[in-house]
Amino acid sequence: MAETSPTSSKPRQTRRESMEEPPSLSSSSVSLTEELQCSVCLEVFSDPVSTPCGHNFCRSCLKQCWDNSRIYSCPMCKETFSKRPDLKINTTLRQVVLHYNEKFSVRRSEVLCDICDERKLKALKSCLMCQTSYCETHLEPHHRVPNFKKHKLMDPVENIKDYICQKHERPLEFFCRDDQTCVCVFCTDGDHKNHNTVPLEEMSEEKMTQLKKTQTDVQQMIQERIKKIQDIKHSAQLRKRSTDEEKAASVEVFSALIRSIERCQTELLEMMDEQQKAAEKQDEDLMKDLEQEITELKRRDSELEQLSHTDHHLHLLQIDSSLYRPPHTKNWSEISMKTDVSEETLRRALTQLQETLDDKLTQTVLRRMQQFAVDVTLDPDTAHPRLILSEDGKQVRHGDIRHKLPDHPERFDQCVNVLGKEGFSSGRFYFEVQVKGNTDWDLGVAGESIDRKGGITLTPQNGFWTVILRDGKNYIACAGPFVSLSLRVSPQKVGVFVDYEEGLVCFYDVENRSIIYSFTGQTFTEKLFPFFSPGLNDEGKNSAPLIISPVHYNK
Repeated sequence: MAETSPTSSKPRQTRRESMEEPPSLSSSSVSLTEELQCSVCLEVFSDPVSTPCGHNFCRSCLKQCWDNSRIYSCPMCKETFSKRPDLKINTTLRQVVLHYNEKFSVRRSEVLCDICDERKLKALKSCLMCQTSYCETHLEPHHRVPNFKKHKLMDPVENIKDYICQKHERPLEFFCRDDQTCVCVFCTDGDHKNHNTVPLEEMSEEKMTQLKKTQTDVQQMIQERIKKIQDIKHSAQLRKRSTDEEKAASVEVFSALIRSIERCQTELLEMMDEQQKAAEKQDEDLMKDLEQEITELKRRDSELEQLSHTDHHLHLLQIDSSLYRPPHTKNWSEISMKTDVSEETLRRALTQLQETLDDKLTQTVLRRMQQFAVDVTLDPDTAHPRLILSEDGKQVRHGDIRHKLPDHPERFDQCVNVLGKEGFSSGRFYFEVQVKGNTDWDLGVAGESIDRKGGITLTPQNGFWTVILRDGKNYIACAGPFVSLSLRVSPQKVGVFVDYEEGLVCFYDVENRSIIYSFTGQTFTEKLFPFFSPGLNDEGKNSAPLIISPVHYNK
């Protein structure tokens, strides 16, 4: 809102401008000029741009510097950039420069002496008391006459009345905080007597401090946004790389499946060819047998034909009795002809194909999980006092002695658990744990805010996603309610995979390449930490440690 004088309703926006940069304090304008000065051309910024290191320059100055060099570095701090930054106009700083130019353009213009008659000379100073601008010659009395020496001089300005109180015709030397306007010394004894007034110099320093702070904040905002842009570009690169990897993995999976199908198809065709050849051989043998029987039957038929025409009764009685019976032959009605491949053959081939496909799929799934392997180290500040951790933080087992340890808020005090040092709040991660020789163990991940004191129930509702072993044979997924797992073989090494955004926690039998259990459709809202419990020692029956193993990629 524009300011108004006590004697006039005419808006006086120049009063606020005078307050912000008091004319009587030339050092303030000099300081501001220095702040808005390009270090290359030593002029006030023109189209200011900011480098990634946070310094400002005229766009043309920086372009000229970089056009003439193969190295892109900051002219001020000499920081070198790997590639030429894509510079954008610093719009906020440009507005500050425009505002500065509007305010102080009068100081850069040529103010003439008000006393010179004929050829007016350039004014050297303006006197707020006299409300007149003087050249060097006419200013001389202000340096010599005692009364004039008390006058307040300033850099020459054309609109000198804007620096004078319109009511008292006195220089504006104070600022009223209550009314937010500049006032003269008489105003402080009049309308503003009980108001909070301060010298313009003090207010100017405050404004300068505020301006510098604003500039610092603006520069910080610029850097934050530049950093955000870099983060977005980096995320885009990671996303593209991940997509390319997914595409390559998908091509590999389907190529492997196609090869498996083609191999199974070839084996099936070979099997069918072998069956065809066997059937053809059987047909040949059968036909050979039939032809032999036909020959024998024809011979018998010929003999019988001859005997049927004889008139010698005695001869008929004397012939071999076997001629009176049909010859012995195969029972051809019991022999069936196969016209297609046996159902058993097809079933066996399809079963083999399914097993091959399943094996390929599980291999691919494990290989994809292992690509997100992370280095997990146990956090001793979370370990129960009876747990014994290896020096490298890769092994944990239960001991018989309760060690005296600081009771950190993060430490489990009743359940023999321990967490990994590093938590994860996004993306995917995978680690493997050797459980060979253990009869009891708990594995999985846990949220950062889980209860660590007293008894604990392992459920997703309580922030735990785990699979456990009890009595060396009972595998259970703690899904709330518990899910009993039927495993063909006991896992010797368990892989744990988490996809934070997908809400997936998957447990994998590494050596047998099979999924143990998966938590799906979960919602994660905090950091997840690897979770371990080697169980109780059980008088040495469960003394083997859980070992965080390095991940060896399956090819």
